[in-house]
Amino acid sequence: MKYEWKKQAKELYLPKNKPELVTVPNFKFFMIDGKGNPNSEEFSEAIGVLYSLSYAIKMLPKKDIIPEGYFDYTVFPLEGIWDLAEEARMMEILDKNWLIYTIMIRQPDFVTDKLALEVINSVKLKKPHPLLDQVRFNRLEEGLCVQMLHLGPYDDEPESFSIMEDYCAQNNLKRITKIHREIYLSDARNTQPDKLKTVLRFKVEYQN
Repeated sequence: MKYEWKKQAKELYLPKNKPELVTVPNFKFFMIDGKGNPNSEEFSEAIGVLYSLSYAIKMLPKKDIIPEGYFDYTVFPLEGIWDLAEEARMMEILDKNWLIYTIMIRQPDFVTDKLALEVINSVKLKKPHPLLDQVRFNRLEEGLCVQMLHLGPYDDEPESFSIMEDYCAQNNLKRITKIHREIYLSDARNTQPDKLKTVLRFKVEYQN
């Protein structure tokens, strides 16, 4: 049976537009680190590189390559981990040029370090791109988090984060880092800003 994250992992990818507690397990990702405005050409190019690798993994059976444990699946959505450079933390207005990010796409459990490297090298040969040298294949486990679905423009996300932090205060939870995670359920290139759907998530712990 085809694995579809929208059906089999709703608790991680399709939360309601109100805060909820979730435990996020260990997953594997292709990742690219960067700094600067997400509206830049480099950011867009990095997204393209991640998708080229992700679809290369999915389409391996078309080349008669069947990795051990392979199963059919829907390619996972783009995600981002966001932070802000120390120099910009005291600024009253967010300057997106100071953003620090890791953008990434989750890979199925059957993808090993060896297979990931083979696919990266294969894509380098067929579709060379300088950002391929910056790709990491890594595991990430977030653990206990608060998340919610944000509806609307990315610039309005602070309103949702405020709601999430109020939820924490009411439920004996403490946000443990200013870094946060975003999962992009909409393609910003062809979606009106007020229709964008983005999962927002940050790590928490119970207060003593």
